[in-house]
Amino acid sequence: MKRYNMIPKCFMALSLILTVTYVIAAKTEMPVRFVVIGDRTGGAVSGIYENIIAEVERMKPDFVITVGDMIEGYTDDTTLVKKQWEEYKTIVMPLSMPIYFTPGNHDIWNDTAIVFYQRYIGKPYYSFNRQGIHFSVLDNSRYDSIERMPKEQFDWLVNDLKKSRKAKYTFVFFHKPFWYETIAKSKTDLWHSLFINYGVDAVFSGHNHFYYTEKYEGILYTAVGSSGGGYSEPGPTGLGYHFTWVTVNDQGISVAPIKMGSVLPWEEVTVADLKSIENIVLTGISFVKPIPVNENLTLADSTVVVKFWNPNTDLLFEDTIDWEIPEGWTVEPKNLSLKIKGQESTRVNFRIKKKAKLYPVPTLITQFPYAMGKNYSVKKPLAVARKVNCFRVGTPPVIDGNISEPIWQKPVTKFFAPDGGPIAIDSAYFYFAYDDDNIYIAAHCKESKIDSMYAKVTEQDGGVYGEDCVGYFFCPDMAKGIVYQIYFNPLGTAFDQKITFKPDGEFDIDRAWNGSYEVKTTKGKNFWSIEARIPVAQLETTIVSGQQWVVNFRRKQRRFNSAADWQVPISYDPKTFGFLIIK
Repeated sequence: MKRYNMIPKCFMALSLILTVTYVIAAKTEMPVRFVVIGDRTGGAVSGIYENIIAEVERMKPDFVITVGDMIEGYTDDTTLVKKQWEEYKTIVMPLSMPIYFTPGNHDIWNDTAIVFYQRYIGKPYYSFNRQGIHFSVLDNSRYDSIERMPKEQFDWLVNDLKKSRKAKYTFVFFHKPFWYETIAKSKTDLWHSLFINYGVDAVFSGHNHFYYTEKYEGILYTAVGSSGGGYSEPGPTGLGYHFTWVTVNDQGISVAPIKMGSVLPWEEVTVADLKSIENIVLTGISFVKPIPVNENLTLADSTVVVKFWNPNTDLLFEDTIDWEIPEGWTVEPKNLSLKIKGQESTRVNFRIKKKAKLYPVPTLITQFPYAMGKNYSVKKPLAVARKVNCFRVGTPPVIDGNISEPIWQKPVTKFFAPDGGPIAIDSAYFYFAYDDDNIYIAAHCKESKIDSMYAKVTEQDGGVYGEDCVGYFFCPDMAKGIVYQIYFNPLGTAFDQKITFKPDGEFDIDRAWNGSYEVKTTKGKNFWSIEARIPVAQLETTIVSGQQWVVNFRRKQRRFNSAADWQVPISYDPKTFGFLIIK
């Protein structure tokens, strides 16, 4: 029976792979790598042991050894016992390397059970050698202490260890960890005395379905946890179902418990998978129109139309659509079930209400299939669009970096941190104006520690975006899907590129594209500012009253390692931009 009270009941952060290494003074010519598999039964959980076997096979150890409890046992129905052993042998059949077995109390529980064990597995206790390393396997399946063990097996162990004293390393395996109740509690242990006398290096047990280990008088003791047997807790570190990888080389013995699910197949993610996921992210969920945001950052009760598209040809999309709704927002319906055949789409109307700050916005969440049996979670924030005015000028501004002329009116002053929260940097003011041939931009950036301002790039297309800077994303015509990204640092150096979106949602970046600008900056005691003239012809457009460009813009401040963004989130996708109203 399992004894769950042997391990403290506590939880810590999950760990995928825990590695414990002990170096023992010995040498072996070739590394030997083997796997120790824990209990399968004692409340077997269907499919777990099979997964463990699959992962072990991927790692290709030299051999495998169990620590017992391979069948459920504890029955007088001999037909059932036979069936259980045949099932177990089928489960381990995928292993391409030798497997050695240690009997557990679920494998041998009476004199009848041992007959079946010998028929299907072999001797209950035995030894073998691999590359000069000796392994002794004991049978304590029916006994509760060393003192109750048969003298015949004890004598066999003494003789076996005596004959193997010249082995490079000696390992001993038995199911029940008697040592936890003896040497772990500073009590006498007859086997431990033998192990010291005959040079045993490491001992492995199972039974308790938790992993734990300790080193006593130079001998490494390890209890392997569950490889499929039920447990009430996953152990203090959350290790849960696992197996143990052991390496023996000229540096000693290394033991690494490996959590199930850590050893993935080579084709876990293929290029085709990535392409499918990219397509899903770009096209799977789209808002037909963003909800307009008023100047005071409020929005009226609205209905938003969402298009769901299944870009896969052969995979059925079938999932529940859920909204993650921040405080102050209402979305109806909050969730619904959808089923969409491959290469088909559907539209759903959602009613939106807001009585709180603009960000964070509600987020749509669902799972799209991207390969047979595999799904990808897609999250899509509600599309909202702010507005900023761009005023026509009769007399062009003097581009000198001083934002003093009357044409600069109604600055944008409200910005957000990249996560939608309050900005963590100094404030900024952005202005927009235009004439028949140009769009004019200006920005006033507060800087409470002007000497800390960072700007060193002097060549166009250098790393301006990593310095103090202002940045703009202009898309004059959504139908063309072309975005011009332009950043300026406090020296007036530009970084720019042209981004072209395709109908399928993918995009190309032309880093060689360069605009020409008239730009000047100035620096004061607690600010820096910029003015620039951008000819619109190079943006492949004209500019006239009544147009609506889609834009986004930001100010980055290096010493805070953060930004002030107008529309959140900042991305290349013009569908996430707000509107520049050409007055």
